[in-house]
Amino acid sequence: MFNTKLPFPDNDGQDNHESIRPMAASGFFYPDDKDSLVNMLSGYYQPFESSTIRDDVAAVIVPHAGYVFSGVVAASAFAQVHPDKKYDHIFLIGPSHHVYMDGASVNDQYEYCETPLGKMKVDTALCRQLIKDHPCFSCNPEAHSDEHCLEVQLPFLQYRLQMMAPVVPIVIGTQSVSVIRQVAESLKPYFNDNNLFVISSDFSHYPSYQDAQEIDECTCEALISGSPEKFLEAIHCNMAKHIPNLSTSACGQSAILTLLYMISKRTDIRINHMMYRNSGDSDYGDYLRVVGYHAFTFTRVHGIYADTTFALTCHEKETLLRIARKAIKNRLSHSSLPVCNETGLTSTLRMPCGAFVTLNDGGRLRGCIGRFGDNKPLYQVVEEMAQAAAFDDPRFYPLQSTELRSIHIEISVLSPLRKIGSPDEFVLGKQGIYISKDGRSGTFLPQVAEETNWNKEEFLGHCAHDKAGLSWNEWKEADLYTYEAFVFKEDN
Repeated sequence: MFNTKLPFPDNDGQDNHESIRPMAASGFFYPDDKDSLVNMLSGYYQPFESSTIRDDVAAVIVPHAGYVFSGVVAASAFAQVHPDKKYDHIFLIGPSHHVYMDGASVNDQYEYCETPLGKMKVDTALCRQLIKDHPCFSCNPEAHSDEHCLEVQLPFLQYRLQMMAPVVPIVIGTQSVSVIRQVAESLKPYFNDNNLFVISSDFSHYPSYQDAQEIDECTCEALISGSPEKFLEAIHCNMAKHIPNLSTSACGQSAILTLLYMISKRTDIRINHMMYRNSGDSDYGDYLRVVGYHAFTFTRVHGIYADTTFALTCHEKETLLRIARKAIKNRLSHSSLPVCNETGLTSTLRMPCGAFVTLNDGGRLRGCIGRFGDNKPLYQVVEEMAQAAAFDDPRFYPLQSTELRSIHIEISVLSPLRKIGSPDEFVLGKQGIYISKDGRSGTFLPQVAEETNWNKEEFLGHCAHDKAGLSWNEWKEADLYTYEAFVFKEDN
């Protein structure tokens, strides 16, 4: 359940000597009445009550429009944050909508920020330290006084977290890549397990509903790659299309770039897309001129790829194989019984990571479907992929009850994807390959190399052509990702 006991009291009787940033967006972007605001937030969080709660969320990207337009999208990301997580600081980073600056402004003027849910501490000492140590930071009070992009995130955090950490409000007033890199480098030491980064950004501004969907999908794909260069390229490509009324692909691109530069080349951060909507989906919007809203979470990988000692015990492998077979059997018998007793599962089986389930019959492929790691625990992924391989692989007709005894199940537990710059970084036979280009993608598991005896170029060519629907050599122009697989199967 979500936190309904707000951690901050009303400000009646507050110390008049305290320096408090007054609300600028209440009554416009969100209700200025406490009870109305609580009811609204409760409604936005409610659809995500069954979502996986994580204690490894490092950052979120959330929209900053009026709540009636983007509130549920923001909640989809904030709902991933564990309500009992105790952060040292929450870094709030967003774009300046009113003031241009050749850098970023850090608020060191106000000791507290205020919303209808109460006040929260600003770590002014840390703000002043950033200004002192890094010339890319300064304090411009005008950049904070009327700015809504950070303020609208505060009620979501107050409602969600049992313990509200001190905030560090940062408003970026430039799109200079070199300056944004300096900001990112300055903040890197704080990007650790103890802090949460909240990046505030809307996406496409003012195209038609359909154009916004296409533009925002392109921007999303680039952002998920984790590459600052690809993100910038997508922004430029969108503008080069001269789409009517498009003024920007991401109003907070400077804040997003800051985060992407902070995580650049790190292999222990996963980017998860949570939700997309635009203002046309709201009861208050129209389809002619819309604004796009994405939500993302950035989570720390504490699993296979981050931990080279990762291994599945024999018992854990047997458990996953039993889960896979039971899942198929339940589907065949239309049983609603659970496939396993969740309370008896190990922490490894509850770890979020991907898996493929392969079905063979007499040495012949009978189905294979999987997905890369997401927010679901491993045992649930195996359950779902087993049923998908048996009944939803488009290459085969659905499995029949008479076949159940003859099939053999193989499971490949996958490490997170790692982007490579050259096929020289790909180890044939040890790693799988994932190829992505222009919205098309495909993958080969590592064991395919042994089964086919293809060389590396043949492996890549077949994956591009047979799996991604590209031409044979298009892998040379595509994004390449590698991963490892831990493979085990039922005894014959």
